[in-house]
Amino acid sequence: MSALLEVSGVSVTFDGFRAINNLSFSIGAAELRAIIGPNGAGKTTFMDIVTGKTRPDKGRVLWGERSQSLLSFNEAQIARMGVGRKFQRPTVFEDQSVSDNLMMALKARRGPFSVLWWRPAQEHRDKVAALAAEVGLSEQLARKAGELSHGQKQWLEIGMLLAQEPRLLLVDEPAAGMTLAEREHTTKLLVELAKTRAVVVVEHDMEFVRRLNCKVTVLHEGSVLAEGSLDHVTKNPDVIEVYLGR
Repeated sequence: MSALLEVSGVSVTFDGFRAINNLSFSIGAAELRAIIGPNGAGKTTFMDIVTGKTRPDKGRVLWGERSQSLLSFNEAQIARMGVGRKFQRPTVFEDQSVSDNLMMALKARRGPFSVLWWRPAQEHRDKVAALAAEVGLSEQLARKAGELSHGQKQWLEIGMLLAQEPRLLLVDEPAAGMTLAEREHTTKLLVELAKTRAVVVVEHDMEFVRRLNCKVTVLHEGSVLAEGSLDHVTKNPDVIEVYLGR
């Protein structure tokens, strides 16, 4: 299986601190992957590099069937190429309805000029309904986003990313601050999404990672320390020493 994303020999240094150190990582086109590791392991910097926010000092970041280098594109171009990123804190338009939030995300797929004259057609309303159903917000379409629970806001933001039809979703600590029921729904949602696209979840919560039941990559000091099932990596003496033993 060829990789959708391949990071090879990537390093980046900030003010003498090597945040990413010869990192190599790849993910398939329809795969769920969890990334774990202690604070300062390079998890956020890894996502910054893939999305074009940070330029590495050396290494390659290749994308898609044609192995295009992402390093020659900016953040907006990379997003249009199909890389979606969800930050830990949800950023939704609180005063707008769930439906309007999803509609705006659909609209954002259009060029800057076509947006000026854009009017939602029935197909767009159908798409909004489908997105809401996909993330479990069908009953909430008319509600203002600001009235949603923390978990529901997270799902709305995932729905807004899905409106852009990403091939890779980078999701930062989705379980943080969620109720047990919300966490279960989020687990199911991410597992389902990974059937048709690549989903990378950065997470501290081991119980949540266990529920995802996927391959785990452990980062430490900017490089891969171990990779495999959660059971496999948590038995690794190096992982126990630098991460689990704390």
